[in-house]
Amino acid sequence: MTSVNVLHYDAFSPIPGKGNPAGVVLDADGLTDEQMQQIAARVGFNETTFVCRSERADAKLRYFTPGHEMDLCGHATMASLYALHTRNLLDKEEASIETRAGILPVELLRESDPSGEQDYLVMRMRQGRPEFVPFEGDEEALLASIGLTADDRDERYPIVYGSTGIWTLLLPIRDLEAFSRMKPRNAEFPGVLKQNPRASLHPFCSDTFDPSARMHARHFSSPYSGTIEDPVTGTATGVMGAYALTYLEPESRHTAFVVEQGLEMGRNGRAKVEAWRTDNGETEIKVSGRAVYVGELAIEIE
Repeated sequence: MTSVNVLHYDAFSPIPGKGNPAGVVLDADGLTDEQMQQIAARVGFNETTFVCRSERADAKLRYFTPGHEMDLCGHATMASLYALHTRNLLDKEEASIETRAGILPVELLRESDPSGEQDYLVMRMRQGRPEFVPFEGDEEALLASIGLTADDRDERYPIVYGSTGIWTLLLPIRDLEAFSRMKPRNAEFPGVLKQNPRASLHPFCSDTFDPSARMHARHFSSPYSGTIEDPVTGTATGVMGAYALTYLEPESRHTAFVVEQGLEMGRNGRAKVEAWRTDNGETEIKVSGRAVYVGELAIEIE
């Protein structure tokens, strides 16, 4: 048996025990794919990131849920960048990461709190080109799979599959109150999401608890991932920025806002998304947030 040191960070919050937990394994080049999967399963977080050397970028990040490898993960990227910077392994404001979703530019910025008395580190990552596919399935079955009814659906906006690196189904909800009633039956998702059975499910609404946030959301995992719910989701937040520019503000060239998530899980977190229409007709997405070190885990593997 070999012991592997896994660093525990919480992303999209500066407070331990809030936001989204992620494991980070530094110097992971010597691990096999099977060992990475074994470590992620034993850690049990929604994602564990393995930091490897890259010939194309400043670092290569591989993301594993307890069930399988992911192309991209927002909160685990935030955790990894925070780990690399605070351990003096990535000492630059602008860098790049190699992922299965492509080479992505990232920024590590110092910002001040409103009082101006303290500054803090903010990680900002560009995500992939947004894609949307209309949902053509049974809406009642979709809502029932998270414990809701057709009355909870906000019919002003479309239900769509969206991706900026990872596919999720964006489901607009009418009222904030409905989020406390949600009870996901993840095993039913593939049968409802027949166009993309491995997609996750991301209900959201424009009502918020925090007046500084524009949207409230929850994120229910694909059953293939081995988890139930993600507290704060960076990739889905990126898709929400593209969704806002596409369906809520079709005349705008730019939008930026904060998404609150994790409150129902007791892991209150915040993610900021920025979306621009470029001159060549594409949409550029950036997601930013904070992170905090929590502790270390010693994971035994074969």
